[in-house]
Amino acid sequence: MSRQAEAPATGVNDQVEQGILAFIDEFVALRRDLHTHPELAFEEVRTAGIVAQLLASWGYEVTTGVGGTGVVGTLKRGDGARSIAIRADMDALPIHEATGLPYASETPGVMHACGHDGHTTILLAAARYLAESGRFSGTLNLVFQPAEELGRGARRMLNDGLFERFPSDAVFGLHNWPGEPEGQFGFVDGPAMASIDYARITVTGKGGHGAAPHLAVDPVVASAAIVLALQSVVARSINPLDTAVVTVGSIHGGQAANVIPESVELTLTARAYDKGVRDRIKERITALAEAQAASFGATAAVEYRNGFPPVINHAAETHFARSVAVDAFGPARVAETFTPRTASEDFAYLLQARPGSYLFIGNGDSAPLHSPNYNFNDALLAPAAVYWARLAQAYLS
Repeated sequence: MSRQAEAPATGVNDQVEQGILAFIDEFVALRRDLHTHPELAFEEVRTAGIVAQLLASWGYEVTTGVGGTGVVGTLKRGDGARSIAIRADMDALPIHEATGLPYASETPGVMHACGHDGHTTILLAAARYLAESGRFSGTLNLVFQPAEELGRGARRMLNDGLFERFPSDAVFGLHNWPGEPEGQFGFVDGPAMASIDYARITVTGKGGHGAAPHLAVDPVVASAAIVLALQSVVARSINPLDTAVVTVGSIHGGQAANVIPESVELTLTARAYDKGVRDRIKERITALAEAQAASFGATAAVEYRNGFPPVINHAAETHFARSVAVDAFGPARVAETFTPRTASEDFAYLLQARPGSYLFIGNGDSAPLHSPNYNFNDALLAPAAVYWARLAQAYLS
């Protein structure tokens, strides 16, 4: 077995750990199978089918087609009144894999570059243990969500009556994080991940010949000024104690070196943790783009689209989630402090609907998320599955 497939000791020698370690090799193979056969958002038919079949074989009541290709597995034990939801995402990304792994994606231009194959497998491993050996009284809802990468999967499931059909007192989710120590857990109380918004700026001038720029209104120069001016949004319009990001990701305009184009298009993303900051960013982007364009005799049309909101963890549920990790693995495996991420996650919508917490586990020294060289670390499967099993049992005890 390769180093990545070797499951490290979780730090405890209890029934949950031993039960999961007994079959973890099967889930390493499953994770790699899912990696080989990635599916884009709302196309997770094969993945959802595997999830549904396994859950049913372990005795879960399985509901498919929730929010499109979503799957929910429900297991009830005893007469406990409490209920919990644990969510894993299933979709891949439109990225061509460059890892060269023997189990690399067989679908050109599509790969699991964010570790959702790992997240799905972790929850399935915990599901098997809980079905075969779990000690709890209450209702366990395991939510396998489509289309996280599009930011539409969680809302689609909610609109399909997720928590009305599968009542849950709290909801929890997990994401691996490259660069953080392998297998170390991280918890954030309050804002944990940023909101994400998008803007498209169309700068329109007057086209002309590059040899006679005085007869044209150059949108390229105006766009360059806009890009530079946008750097002042965070530096000069946002409180230094608040977090914000404005990134121009693309500029497109023109076809030839000696022709001034009629228009240029810029696209950008903005991120924040606070609604007031989010609104201020939108206001300043719009004002600066219009003013800079006007100063060159051009115009700027700003199309602004709000993406999903920030992930705001609830204090009581985050404290509980952290305590489960400390009890299971000891304080050395739990980060004393964990910095909020400026990436975004549509788990935010689930936390708006129910109290809960979104936590992190270190993927070790790996390529970053959304990289063609990224690979989920299989050494996380056992400890993360142990964590979900212990969290479910503790919550429903």
